[in-house]
Amino acid sequence: MFGFNLPTIIANIPALMIGFAFHEFAHAWVADRLGDPTPRSQGRLTLNPLVHLDLFGTLMALLYQFGWAKPVMTNPRYYKGNMRRGHMQVALAGPIMNLITAFVAFVLWYLTMHWIHGSAWSGIIRLIFQSIVLMNLGLGVFNLLPIPPLDGFAVLRGILPVRFDPQLHLLEQYGMIILVILLFTDILGSVLFPTINGIAYTYQTIITLVLSPFLGPMWLS
Repeated sequence: MFGFNLPTIIANIPALMIGFAFHEFAHAWVADRLGDPTPRSQGRLTLNPLVHLDLFGTLMALLYQFGWAKPVMTNPRYYKGNMRRGHMQVALAGPIMNLITAFVAFVLWYLTMHWIHGSAWSGIIRLIFQSIVLMNLGLGVFNLLPIPPLDGFAVLRGILPVRFDPQLHLLEQYGMIILVILLFTDILGSVLFPTINGIAYTYQTIITLVLSPFLGPMWLS
């Protein structure tokens, strides 16, 4: 997703802090709204990134663009209504939050570059916003893959009828092996990168159509 160089790694630090913190907070917030006291009792109902970051997972993400945060612990037995649907909603909250965060960052990127374009700081600011947008798009799209232990698998389980549970349980046993194989081949990249680029292009198109009549062209470079 990014080149392996020092400026990019430095720019990825705020991107990771924002992406991981908002992702895990969204899981905690939805679980809390559904009646589960577990995230609140463990102090996870916060946007403080230090609460959510896993040291090794963060280093992996900075160096190799694949990492993880501390998972939010939940207890679906507390969920109001259908427990299966509630589990799906909690899982879906994280990726959706990342996609929303990426869009908001894109808007702020547009506005900021409108005011500081051509200044000595414009290159640094551009790199930081680019990292935030791409990191959140990456986290959102990647976590929607229907592979355990990713959020997309919980969404798949919530959509499919109960009669498919034995097959899902079997898939869950081999999920990490499947995920590792996909991560170390070009298969995953061939799916993720076009999707991320497509969403980024859609965001840019929407923002340009809405804001360019008022602020002029989008200066992202």
